Amino acid sequence: MTFNNPEYLWLLLLLVPLIVWYIWKQYKSHASLQVSSVTFLKAMANSPKRYLFHLPFVLRCSAVALLVIVIARPQRVNRVHDEQTEGIDIVLALDVSGTMLAEDLRPNRLEAAKNVAIEFISDRPNDNIGLVIFAGESFTQCPLTTDHTVLINLLKSVKFGMIDDGTAIGLGLANAVSRIKSSEAKSKIIILLTDGSNNVGDIAPLTAAEIAQTFGIRVYTIGVGTHGLARYPIQTPMGIRYQDIPVEIDENVLTKIADMTGGSYFRATDNSKLQAIYNEIDQMEKTKLQVKEYTKKSEEFLPFLLAALLCLLVEILLNNTVLRRLP
Repeated sequence: MTFNNPEYLWLLLLLVPLIVWYIWKQYKSHASLQVSSVTFLKAMANSPKRYLFHLPFVLRCSAVALLVIVIARPQRVNRVHDEQTEGIDIVLALDVSGTMLAEDLRPNRLEAAKNVAIEFISDRPNDNIGLVIFAGESFTQCPLTTDHTVLINLLKSVKFGMIDDGTAIGLGLANAVSRIKSSEAKSKIIILLTDGSNNVGDIAPLTAAEIAQTFGIRVYTIGVGTHGLARYPIQTPMGIRYQDIPVEIDENVLTKIADMTGGSYFRATDNSKLQAIYNEIDQMEKTKLQVKEYTKKSEEFLPFLLAALLCLLVEILLNNTVLRRLP
């Protein structure tokens, strides 16, 4: 509900002096009368008319307020959005190898990557997004879907040990390409996140990049890990012990993959940089949205007008019947 002439609502302030005048008038209208007995006056005090005495004035104020609302022209506004979207299909290729448990990111690389990816997915409700995981081999955790609740639940369930250990970057990328190559979306991208270099698998990373290039798929690569050494947990009979392991990210290959496919390479050395990388990708790959808005207005003054007329009619009836005053 809105008003076409809201400035007229200021007229409601006229009710304030009207109420003040009525109260002042009632105060000044008290008179004294000498009578021999007040018995009959006590009976009058309990009359129903006593409770209706101020009702005409209340009805008059209500009528004035309703007429002001009528003058302001209340309207009901219905807006219809006609949305046209240019979809973007995205596959997240996530490394789940043992080195992703290193704790140079908090609580570790794998959990940090999952948390940031979940935020990224939540901010893109219009896109088809899928999930591929890889270590020594690769499989599809979730195909392309707009049901992001299911996707996020599947992403949360990802953990180390689901597949054989190792780092098959080429195999993971090839699997992601196979999931998105047949998409009819105008924009197809893969976000590949890893913390190592390709050491297993039958497909070389650059070969997989050539396949992605053939299908017009952009690949954004992210190398996760600090520079130098990273704190890594090792399970022993005496419990978990920590050891510093070297960070070995094949940045040369990851950069070539990104350059070949028209994407970009990023290095995430801590949680904040990883978050910033996903934010940058999110800005570069925004879904195009065209919105046409249609507005339909309907006048809603009639109920207020009828209510005002009803108040005036009831006031007139009361003043000429049960509350009639004799001169």
